Formats: sequence, structure tokens, C-alpha cells
Amino acid sequence: MKHGKAIFRGRFLNRGLIIGVICFRESGAEQKFKEISNAYEVLADNEKKSLYDKYGEAGLKGADMGMGDFNNPFDLFESLFEGMGGMGGTRGARNRPMQGDDEGYNLVLNFKDAIFGVEKDIEVTRLESCGTCNGSGAKPGTKTRKCRTCGGQGQVVSSARTPLGVFQQVMTCSTCDGTGEYSTPCSTCNGDGCVRKTKKISLKVPPGVDSGSRLRVRSEGNAGRRGGPPGDLYVFIEVRSDPVLKREGTNILYDCKVSYIDAILGTTMNVPTVDGSIDLKIPAGTQPGSTLVMAKKGVPYLGKQNNRGDQLVRVQVEIPKRLSSEERKLIEELADLNKSKTANSRR
Repeated sequence: MKHGKAIFRGRFLNRGLIIGVICFRESGAEQKFKEISNAYEVLADNEKKSLYDKYGEAGLKGADMGMGDFNNPFDLFESLFEGMGGMGGTRGARNRPMQGDDEGYNLVLNFKDAIFGVEKDIEVTRLESCGTCNGSGAKPGTKTRKCRTCGGQGQVVSSARTPLGVFQQVMTCSTCDGTGEYSTPCSTCNGDGCVRKTKKISLKVPPGVDSGSRLRVRSEGNAGRRGGPPGDLYVFIEVRSDPVLKREGTNILYDCKVSYIDAILGTTMNVPTVDGSIDLKIPAGTQPGSTLVMAKKGVPYLGKQNNRGDQLVRVQVEIPKRLSSEERKLIEELADLNKSKTANSRR
């Protein structure tokens, strides 16, 4: 039999206990196993459990059960966990370096800045390692001491007696925050090891971002604990709308108003785009609601700025509500001409 600790794993189910794996690593573990087996018989047998609840260990001895030296079957299981750190892990694990939390920042961009990308200087308030104590949280020149509350274990145990026996709850010590040590707190950070500071960061926004886009800036989040690495900074993008141009994915939408004369005869119009104003040819006979495509005048694909969407120009033909007498006369002549043309085509 090897020396060391005995490791037990199991779980409770409906007032009973299902035993998982027991590894014996200390002298006397075999005797403990026998005691555990007897204790399990009590927990699994309703009649024996009832005797124990009513008369204690004496009731079990009267039933000719050799239970060993214990007052409660659960004490055996609890004793196996002593010195193993309980549910909170070992003090060494709790003292390991921890990565800092991520930080967030909301950035509002203009319409064109989001399309073509931009470099922005932003100021981020975050936790940084305290320069006075180098992140230890202890006052310089002082020594750490064993926590008096938990005795250096980093945990405190509370017990509660239930009909099933005594249950123990292991909690992280609030005095030392689970480290098992106590020191005179640093006057700058009050023992936290971190201080909140504002830092200016140069941020490069790539072309093609939109509202809801998220940029990740590595290692610009909050400082880590006990020498751990910092977290990341996440920048959440919000884009202001443009009064004329509308965005739909990688395409730009523009509504172009054309007179009914220009729609009939055709014309060239100056149209705004994200690249500036560009002449667009309106073909003769353009119908109301038609869409004209201005290729590659849209938004760059995110991560592929050489590829762009299109600008879609939706034609709105304006029909005048009032006509001058001369205009009305010309329209009537045009209508008569159209009627004659239709009549001739039917012959």
C-alpha cells in the first residue's frame, strides 16, 4: 500500500450515496474503506437508516453491525476530504496568476469613416497594475502573514446538522480573498493591486465596418491579478446615418428624382456617391421605380477593401400636379398624336 492521501469521489442521490472511485494512498486507508462500506450500508438500507436516526450508533450495534468508531456515517466521507482543499481548490491554485477582465468601449463613427476606415485616438479607463506595490497589493517594505480568519487555508468551513447528518460547506475566506495570506494594504491601491487609469489608444478602424461591428484590441483590457496577463479591449461600433445615402449591406441606396420629360427623353444627372458627385446617364424611356446600377461605388467588403459593393439608384419620376396652359396644350397634342398612332397600329 502506498503512503499519502486517500482520494474519494462520489455523489448523493435520493438520500443515498453512489460511490465513485477511491484511491488509497495512505497507511490505514484499507480500514477506512471498510468503515465507508459499513456507512454506505446504513445510508442505502432504509431500515438501518431508520435505526440510526432513532437510536444512533447503539441501535446499529444492537442489530449486530460492526460500524467502527464514528458518530455519524457522513463524518467518514467528510474526513476523506480534509486537507484536499474542498470544493474551492488548493491555495496554490488560488494564488496562480489570473488574466484580467475584458474592457468595452463604444465608438461612434461618421458614415464615410465607417465605409473607408479611419484612425482614431480613443481614451479608455481601465484597471492597471499599481506602480507603488507592483500589483501585489501589499504596502512596500511589509511582509505577508498567515490569515487569522482561515488559518492560512484560504477557506472557512460552516457546518449544519440535517436529518441526513452533518453537512459542511466550504467557502472562500472573505478576509484574504482565498489566498490564505494577509498583508498591510498598499496606500495607493488599498490592497487591490490595481488602480483605475485613463489611457489614450490609437485605434485603426478597417474599411467596411457597420453598426454592430466589434473590434478586438489585444492586451488593452484590465490588468491581470498576481502577475497574470491583461484582458482585451472590445470596441463596439455605432455609425451615424447619412441624410442622403442609405446603406444596405455592402450596397449604397440613393433615390433620384427625374422629371417626366427627362424620363421620356433621357438625360444626364449629377448623383452624389461616397466617392463624390458623379454624372449618371438616365436612359430615354426610363420607367418609374427603375433601378440603375453604379458598379463598385458601394461599401468595401470587410477585410477585402479592394472588393466593393454597388450604388443602386432608384428612379422616382415626378409628375407635375399643375400645368400651364401652354404645357397643357402641348400634352393634349401629344395625347392626340398617341391616339392616332394607336388607331393606325390596329388597322
